[in-house]
Order: sequence, then structure tokens, then C-alpha cells
Amino acid sequence: MAINMNTSGVHHVSLRVSDLERSKKFYVETLGFQHLMDADNICLFLAGGTAFGLRGPTAEMPRGDKFSPHRVGVDHIALACSDRSELNRVADALSAAGIENTGAKHDETLDKDYVAFKDPDRIAWEFYMA
Repeated sequence: MAINMNTSGVHHVSLRVSDLERSKKFYVETLGFQHLMDADNICLFLAGGTAFGLRGPTAEMPRGDKFSPHRVGVDHIALACSDRSELNRVADALSAAGIENTGAKHDETLDKDYVAFKDPDRIAWEFYMA
């Protein structure tokens, strides 16, 4: 029997990072997302209407650990984009900032354009035409 959860959508996404200050700088200063707050080993920012939490490393985190979309868990995060010129602007701005990215590409499966990029821990993101 299905649970049939009644939800309005995602409340927040939490990402584990290897260097909290480096990641905070990337998301808030480089990408320009709105900083919400800092707490003990946590930074919160807003991307569109979704809150994201950055959680710094803990003693249990394997030394030198890196994100992999090939392990169980998150494959990537896609932010919605509704304007092709904004998609192109962001692709160019990512390159100008030295951020590894694909440039504007076309997803044949969904017939949509996107740009994919990675954060300092190589967590995969997309800016994706909605």
C-alpha cells in the first residue's frame, strides 16, 4: 500500500563537504547564492526557493574522500533555468570564473539544454532548462 505523502516539495538539501570555508566561498561568493546563516560546522544558503546546507567534515569522514556520482546517494543536483540567454550567461560566467563545466549542452533524453559544473568537492550540479 502506498504511503501517498502530501508534500509541497523539497524543504532543503544538505551536502557534506571537505572544507566548509572553501565551499561557503564557492556557493556564496562565486556563485552568488544568498547566505542565510552559519552554525556549528554548518552554512546555509538559498538557491532559488530551496535552502541548501553545507556540513563540514567530521572525524568519521574518510581522509581524502571525494564525491562520486557512481556510488549510492546523490548523482547530481539540477537547478531550474527558464531563459536560454541566462543559461548561456551562466555557462560563460562559470568558465570566466575558472569553474569546470560542460558549456551549454543538449540532453537528448529530455530534449532540454543545460550546463553541468562541479563544486570544489566535485559534487555535480546542472543549470537545466525547465
